[in-house]
Amino acid sequence: MLLDVHCHLDDERFAADRVAVLARAQAAGVGAIITAGADVASSRAAVMLAEQFAPVWAVVGVHPEHAATFDAEARRVIRELAAHPKVIGIGEIGLDFYWQDNPPRETQARVFRAQLELAAELGKPVVVHDRDAHEDVMAILRAQNGAVRGILHCFAGDLAMARAAIELGFLISFGGSVTFKNAARLQAIAAALPLSACVLETDAPYLSPLRGQRNEPANVARVAVKIAELQNFEPGVVAQITTHNCETLFGLSPTEKRA
Repeated sequence: MLLDVHCHLDDERFAADRVAVLARAQAAGVGAIITAGADVASSRAAVMLAEQFAPVWAVVGVHPEHAATFDAEARRVIRELAAHPKVIGIGEIGLDFYWQDNPPRETQARVFRAQLELAAELGKPVVVHDRDAHEDVMAILRAQNGAVRGILHCFAGDLAMARAAIELGFLISFGGSVTFKNAARLQAIAAALPLSACVLETDAPYLSPLRGQRNEPANVARVAVKIAELQNFEPGVVAQITTHNCETLFGLSPTEKRA
């Protein structure tokens, strides 16, 4: 059984056929899907989807692009949502320096630290967004002194960063981008890491392995096939191990995922 550790099922691009999307995922062998919040509104939507659909679980948090919205009230709401039985982590949170200082880097770092502290307080894993901010992300994670574990979602760093993150208790998540023809560097990283430190995602509706098409959770099967090719395993072995990695991190069991 496969598990998509990161997508955005609340996205409006799924509004017309969300039920069909979930049916296709099930048909592709995807037993559970984790949908992520990016701000207060989308975090609420993620929880609602987790309530509505048994295979769906949620993580809630404020994405760095929305860091300016994270105030005391936002923290209160995220903390309240995190108490829901189908909320299994805090995310997606992190740093995004692609857009230079929008929001300011200092604001992003402050909000990232605040949500890491919240996760530590609640005893929940985190899902980390890192875009063009590798050194800063790692410095902030190291400063937590092991208080949090989690996933580096849609990994884009180098092999040394991946290994350092694993030492901190983090899993490395690979998505559709690892299947791209021009992804030799990322593929080399995926080939070099132990499968015990890897998980699979789609980031749907983004980063589709099928160029020009909307991504969806069923495509995590394509990611599994590529990782199997790179690691010289059968796809079923990749599915089993990466799903177990996610179950262990988030405290899920096969029975719970089908509940």
